[in-house]
Amino acid sequence: MSNDPPPPGQPPEDDPFLKKPQEPPPTEGSPHGSAQEPPPEPPQGPPSGSPYGDPYGSPHGSPYGSQPGGGQPPPYDPNAFGGGPYGGTDPLAGMPPLAPFGKRFVARVVDALIVFIPLAILSVFVGGWSTSSASTGGWNDFTNQVNTGRQWLWSVISIIAYVGYDTLMMRKTGQTLGKRWMKLRVAMLNNGTVPDTGASVLRAAVLWLPALICCLVLWWVIIIVTILASRPYRQGLHDKAARTVVVSAAQ
Repeated sequence: MSNDPPPPGQPPEDDPFLKKPQEPPPTEGSPHGSAQEPPPEPPQGPPSGSPYGDPYGSPHGSPYGSQPGGGQPPPYDPNAFGGGPYGGTDPLAGMPPLAPFGKRFVARVVDALIVFIPLAILSVFVGGWSTSSASTGGWNDFTNQVNTGRQWLWSVISIIAYVGYDTLMMRKTGQTLGKRWMKLRVAMLNNGTVPDTGASVLRAAVLWLPALICCLVLWWVIIIVTILASRPYRQGLHDKAARTVVVSAAQ
């Protein structure tokens, strides 16, 4: 090996004293690399809205339409208004309009006739009610045969028909045929959903059993008085038992 110094001029490519080590390529996030990407935005929380916004739990939206001005009512807060089910100072905030009593009454009459007329026709052929007593004693004798248990088997059939009709219709859509015609709907008071099976059975039983077993006229008077006197939700005894409320379903 020669000890002579390298010739002047451009240093050779293989000169170990003048070569600089190659720096590694800049990595992502390095201070010498490209600009760092901004951190992702935090996920947005669920949009606030009325507990009655989608009572059917379907992707088709609320049957009540959007709120005026495109806004949404305040979110459900169980601790607001002294533990009431709706936020804010108004216990009705976020709810659709309560059903007017007149429409509720008409819907109930329609539902009663929907069940009563087929039963009355059927009884003519199977001897459920005594048509001779009905013709001589009028409407009161005709209905009292069911209320007093005079023909207990037919009374059981009537109870099953009325309670079953209300239960099935409530459980399916929250609307009987009469309520659908009057554009009303039954909903759970706490969140606006369609009543489940337990609530539907309880509501129908409280509504119909006392009327069909013992006291048709008196029980309907009690139901009407409790609806008119109830504040702020206009609940009859059957609504209070099942924790339901009747609201408008108009678009």
